[in-house]
Amino acid sequence: MPDVFIQATETDPAVRAAAVVRHIHDRLRNRLASLADHEPGIVAGFCSGELRRHLAAADEALYAPAAGAPETRLLIRAMRTTAAEIERRIGALDASGDPAAFARNIGSVLAVHLTVEETVLLPALAGPPGADLGLLVADLQTLLDGGRLERPDVVDVREVPRGQKHPRIFARFSRLAPGESFALVNDHDPKHLRREFEAAHPDAFTWDHEETGPERWRIRIGRPA
Repeated sequence: MPDVFIQATETDPAVRAAAVVRHIHDRLRNRLASLADHEPGIVAGFCSGELRRHLAAADEALYAPAAGAPETRLLIRAMRTTAAEIERRIGALDASGDPAAFARNIGSVLAVHLTVEETVLLPALAGPPGADLGLLVADLQTLLDGGRLERPDVVDVREVPRGQKHPRIFARFSRLAPGESFALVNDHDPKHLRREFEAAHPDAFTWDHEETGPERWRIRIGRPA
């Protein structure tokens, strides 16, 4: 059975991405549990540092891309609600208190939050049009490693392999703030992409032709202010 699982994680991008997230979660759970016997300040430092960085990275890399899609909008709202509760409990930590109580207080909510990420959110992220779970998890890892996600003003997909175009475009859209936009450059009129945007982000995007072929198409895609 382990050999089958290892083989699956090596060949199936979605399974491999889910395994990466579980590994990240296990590290958080185990680290928090191991700190129960340490000084209170160490527990508070872990929660204010590594745990908060994880919450911020998960929101940017995993939640934001699905926040506008009808199928996942309510799920993301729920995930952000539990993340906010974890943040509230971190802010209420008393560095002179009982470290074991700290770990239990944070861990009780964190355990539910991470389980929902693994069992509900990750399968949901593989469903929306243009979704690429592997790309989203790679973004998460980049942020956890201290990097930043690229936000280019122009996304030229003419040389990008066919199956990777739409995920890159949707990932770039997810990083737009209200009122921001980017230019998509393609070698054909991306009518199918627009239908995917209409399905994933109904009435929540702008689409303006800047060039209309015949060899080069340039579309400015934005998020309404």
